[in-house]
Amino acid sequence: MSCAKSCFAVEYFFLMKTRDAIAIVDFGGQYTHLIANRIRRLGVYSEIVPSTVSPQQAARFKGIILSGGPFSVLDTGKPEFDPHLLDLKVPFLGLCYGHQLMAQALGGRVMPKESREYGRAQMTIVGKCDLFNELQASQQIWMSHGDTVVEVPDGFEVVGSSSDCRVTAMADARRHRYGLQFHPEVTDTPQGMKILQNFLTVCGCDRTWKPEQFIEDINREIRTRCEGKKVFLLVSGGVDSTVCFALLNKALGPSRVLGLHIDNGLMRKGESEAILNYLKEHGFSNLIIEDASGRFLAALGGITDPEKKREIIGAMFLSVKQLAEQRLGLNINEWLLGQGTIYPDTIESAGSAHADKIKTHHNRVNVVLELIEKGLVIEPLSQLYKDEVRLLGEKLGLPPRLVWRHPFPGPGLGVRVLCSATQSDRVDGSLEAEVTRAIAGSGYTARVLPIKSVGVQGDARTYAHPALLDGPCDWDTLARLSTAITNKIAGVNRVLLRIRGYSPSYRLVEAYMTKKRLDTLREIDHLVKSALVNNNEYHSIWQMPVVLLPLINEAGNESIVLRPVNSQEAMTARFASLKQETLQQVCDGVHSIAGAGDLFYDITHKPPGTIEWE
Repeated sequence: MSCAKSCFAVEYFFLMKTRDAIAIVDFGGQYTHLIANRIRRLGVYSEIVPSTVSPQQAARFKGIILSGGPFSVLDTGKPEFDPHLLDLKVPFLGLCYGHQLMAQALGGRVMPKESREYGRAQMTIVGKCDLFNELQASQQIWMSHGDTVVEVPDGFEVVGSSSDCRVTAMADARRHRYGLQFHPEVTDTPQGMKILQNFLTVCGCDRTWKPEQFIEDINREIRTRCEGKKVFLLVSGGVDSTVCFALLNKALGPSRVLGLHIDNGLMRKGESEAILNYLKEHGFSNLIIEDASGRFLAALGGITDPEKKREIIGAMFLSVKQLAEQRLGLNINEWLLGQGTIYPDTIESAGSAHADKIKTHHNRVNVVLELIEKGLVIEPLSQLYKDEVRLLGEKLGLPPRLVWRHPFPGPGLGVRVLCSATQSDRVDGSLEAEVTRAIAGSGYTARVLPIKSVGVQGDARTYAHPALLDGPCDWDTLARLSTAITNKIAGVNRVLLRIRGYSPSYRLVEAYMTKKRLDTLREIDHLVKSALVNNNEYHSIWQMPVVLLPLINEAGNESIVLRPVNSQEAMTARFASLKQETLQQVCDGVHSIAGAGDLFYDITHKPPGTIEWE
């Protein structure tokens, strides 16, 4: 079952009357919906269609984009696809997997690369191509692939190359067939929107689709969906749930909406009380708080697996909601469950036919999926990205302080306090030797830490070790080393720089979710936020997770990871470089917090590392 299909998704663009449309054929890529989003932003209606779409079904579109995906075109289990689709006399654009699929289907050749390629690269335009009109000869692009096209099909020529990928772009100008190994839809390809705009020009599309009717259309859809019903909305206090709360209040009126904030014991320091006070100050009187911290901690006791933790947290939210309904005497037949789910939550939870599960978001656990199947859930934001949600919040008149808060995950600190049921200080020696070779001559030393975290590489989930570097805080050099390590070494999906402490070894210890560990992280997290505010950096970065690791130094204290990132829609991200003044303030403050040990700085982009560690 596709979550994206079964949820209440306000596909407001279906309401628009337009003769021009672009199809995005879905092969399960993490960015498939982002492509559709970008095309709509350029003024053209777009629609995601399954990989099994027939030529007859696709003939109504003025252009077709083949998405990326977690598969290899060399796999026997790759998604079903009708190659006759490529016989249609409309322009085609293949992206990443779609680029390789088109090359193979038309007679070219695809082979595995010796090393994978994730992150920024530099492409040189080496041939004439309509997609590159008005672009300079050298372009920054974003790569995420393990296979590569080694021979282009007849009629195609190579029009873009990089140092690690000869066929970065190919084109058959006569038939308007184009293939890009990179992702123009992500913000880390700065001229990506121009490339997509050029493709729409080739397709001859009128730019008649406009999103200005969004709020009016979404309000109408909410009222239709909720006819005779009220909405019980889970409000974390983050951007998504707050915007959703405002939207439902506007569409239905406060008397038909009840917001429930659950203090799960996994919130940041003083956050639950601050949320209630702040929302009430801004007119949200229909919000209550339920203290369930003891129940959550009891349920998470002894649990170490990241997926299991997320599932428990998601199920506990619904359990506490049901208790609140009983206490308030609500007739559950009159109420729908409301959630501020956005699209990255859906796609990372394997919410489309061929998508790989990166991690189960708390709003996508099995209990929620069962309610969705029964039509008992309303999620007005489920097709939007974070940047669109912020735009919507501004249009709804929410104050900037609410709209531009740093994102905070629904499971809260539950996915930032890592747990372990084992004790170890051993790592595969050959893996550590590979990392050492990858940075030879850089002036840095490296080791591999005996712990794992979640990553996303080639649109698929990874669970691998972080490498830890020691050396100067040279951000440009560190970015290059991080990319080199994660591209070349399959057992590493994250790279750290040590910025405080000099322990010669780290030991993974048995550690679980406890109030003591959570309180330690709360104090460190509060210290970090204060340092960002004091040095005017809070609004210059997108998000700042702080992670507690069950890795102890020689003094017996746990390690901490700083994870500052910049992003637009959470599908890709780059680690952010903080001022030395901010880092010094954090290092000095951490020294005074009991239980806080060595301090690491996560210098990994997304991909290959997810923003959160779990």
